[in-house]
Amino acid sequence: MTNPQIDYAAMAAQWRAERETTLKASRTELLAQLRALGISEVTAEYEGYGDSGNVEDVTVQPAEVQLPEALATEVGDFAWSLAYHHHPGFENNEGGYGTLTWDLRNDSITLDHADRYVECSHSYDEGL
Repeated sequence: MTNPQIDYAAMAAQWRAERETTLKASRTELLAQLRALGISEVTAEYEGYGDSGNVEDVTVQPAEVQLPEALATEVGDFAWSLAYHHHPGFENNEGGYGTLTWDLRNDSITLDHADRYVECSHSYDEGL
């Protein structure tokens, strides 16, 4: 019985391309819905640590526009997916957090992301 060689790099590239296609479709759909409501900017705050996380807050401009709950959930899911696409695994261990800001007039997204980590300085001295 032969063991087929698995090309992990090719699999990762395929998964990345599939995620990009999905994100692009979601972005196009959300852009139309948000613009139809008169929204000019969306901000989503996200946080992940300890192997889990979520979108903490979604706000829109102008502030007087009420974002329907279902649409807010979709925007949050999109923000999480985009952050994860650019920073996979950021929810693990000490985690990471960030802000997605989407300028709907220009369809331009800024992702301001930070990863947390533990730093250790170790020394070992024997027979001093």
